[in-house]
Amino acid sequence: MKKSSILKNNPVPAILIKNISIVNEGVITVADVFMNNGRIEKIAPQINKESSLEIDGTGKYLMPGIIDDQVHFREPGLTHKASIYTESRAAVAGGITSFMEMPNTVPNALTQELLEDKYRIASRSSLANYSFFMGVSNDNYDEVMRTPVEDVCGIKIFMGSSTGNMLVDNIQVLERVFGNTPKIIATHCESETIVKRNMEKALSQYGENMQANMHPVIRDEEACFASSSYAVDLAKKCGTRLHVLHISTEEEIALFDNILPLEQKKITAEVCVHHLHFSSDDYAALGNKIKCNPAIKDARHKPKLFEALLQNKFDVIATDHAPHTLDEKNQIYMKAPAGLPLVQHSLQLMLTFYFNNQITLERIVEKMCHAPAILFGVKDRGYLREGYYADAFILDLNATQTVATDNLFYKCAWSPLEGKTFRGRVTDTFVNGNIVYMNGQFDESSNGMRLKFTR
Repeated sequence: MKKSSILKNNPVPAILIKNISIVNEGVITVADVFMNNGRIEKIAPQINKESSLEIDGTGKYLMPGIIDDQVHFREPGLTHKASIYTESRAAVAGGITSFMEMPNTVPNALTQELLEDKYRIASRSSLANYSFFMGVSNDNYDEVMRTPVEDVCGIKIFMGSSTGNMLVDNIQVLERVFGNTPKIIATHCESETIVKRNMEKALSQYGENMQANMHPVIRDEEACFASSSYAVDLAKKCGTRLHVLHISTEEEIALFDNILPLEQKKITAEVCVHHLHFSSDDYAALGNKIKCNPAIKDARHKPKLFEALLQNKFDVIATDHAPHTLDEKNQIYMKAPAGLPLVQHSLQLMLTFYFNNQITLERIVEKMCHAPAILFGVKDRGYLREGYYADAFILDLNATQTVATDNLFYKCAWSPLEGKTFRGRVTDTFVNGNIVYMNGQFDESSNGMRLKFTR
């Protein structure tokens, strides 16, 4: 059931934010912002307009809504873990106003009809804006080619098995898709052959009762590099727009460059917050809670991944949010599924690096807001610009928040970050001009919109 609106009189209210520090396009400026009819109508040093709500932004920051290009919200088919409704709530609480969701749901989104089913669910239940990747299998080429360019974020290929059963290992299929799709191809890259070889060796040594610390040994650096390098070589051969997801190793950095601006790149890469934050040293305390694919690996990778991000060899920051129930995670390593919930806290994880003087607020906005909009060609979002959709959030850097079960919005109701105290907290989130989150309360009287794309 939908809750009543915080602003009862108008579903798309006029909102005036006064005297706030705007983080946008590489600079921070203090100004007023007027949102009206779902869009940013005016940004100026001083605005005097009638509004349904006026917010004093003194001492706080306004940032464009985060665009997360890789999430798993589990609907349809796996709603005991999560749903588009529950995870979009957690997302907006963390400043994420738009998401792109993966096709390995149940059933897998391998036909246009199944893909549109997900859009219909989101139109009824998502607080954030949404798009869904079209999935590729070894035998659905014709369906993939029917994907509408302006209405779908991209094509997803699992070039290594992960959660679900969508491994594409037919070389002819890969070459055909890479050579002919007009959309961006996003890939999960791990060599299935190497992973299976490592698994057989580990089973022979330790048996099925091995612990989670074996995960980066089984899904090792070689497995990642072999698959990523193959995808990059294939993209160069075919002239494909390729986006390699969740890079987790120092070795893979050499596959990407910063020679061209993002607008001109055909091959791009993403790094996820958990690969920047955790290392294999954390398996001792967290075990299966941080089991994910690609695996969180040796600590030597973390500073190199961060350096590659700052050097623009990695183009965007995402989450690969992938919740499972605690009961599922508490099984033995061999049975526990891979993935962890992150959308509510991805910004706070990046703010940890900010407070350590490793990254600026402007670069966080660039990598989490501007760059995904450029890379995917998201129409009228990703920036605080007059005429753009009013997707934004207010950040209070003076506030602190300790992660605990009673302040989690994930349906799975756990986080590997429990007990950690973060500096900085999202206080208000706006989606299409609607204030959907305000100081821990949700306004569910309006839903997000389907994202549109210009490339």
